[in-house]
Amino acid sequence: MEKFSVHTGVALPLMRSNVDTDQIIPAVYLKRITRSGFGDALFESWRSNEPDFVLNQDVYKNASILVAGPEFATGSSREHAVWALQDYGFRVVLSSRFADIFRSNSGKRGLLTAVLKQVDIEKIWDYLEQNVGATLTVDLERKVVVVGDDELAFEIGDDVQYKLLNGLDDIGLTLEHLDEIGEFEAHRPSFKPTTLPIKTQGAEIVESA
Repeated sequence: MEKFSVHTGVALPLMRSNVDTDQIIPAVYLKRITRSGFGDALFESWRSNEPDFVLNQDVYKNASILVAGPEFATGSSREHAVWALQDYGFRVVLSSRFADIFRSNSGKRGLLTAVLKQVDIEKIWDYLEQNVGATLTVDLERKVVVVGDDELAFEIGDDVQYKLLNGLDDIGLTLEHLDEIGEFEAHRPSFKPTTLPIKTQGAEIVESA
């Protein structure tokens, strides 16, 4: 997973509340068996039926920061919502309230979901309305969003902040404890089952006992 420290990018204002995961990516796209290629499905219904929808505007075609309304990504627990946002190019979503499962999925995939006060979200919307296509800077280490000359604080769990700053998914977090795992395994009774080494190209075939 790519490390996240500071990101500057074009911010897209999505001034809608209660955007659920079916609006983010319709269920028809869940038939795909890969974890990539979902960018074209992001907000597909709105993009198809509303010519003036923000994602249809050229000024936002390279947007990487989504500034959403409250209650973002409610509904089902589909990971595809995170995949679609990332595949489109978003690295950050700002909102005053997220669905818990979506926030959890985002942290595991490297998408920063930063919680701001609703009054600050509206300040950002006002700024973007007056400065169409403007960029924002999101500083994860300092937990602030730089909006013009202002800095707005955001909240994020310490554990998620640590994972994003260090580019660690759940497997990466486990691998940080290889020494402790090795020490534990070294003292396991020999009659207990063990995990076989990973097979790599050119390696000898490992047969189970």
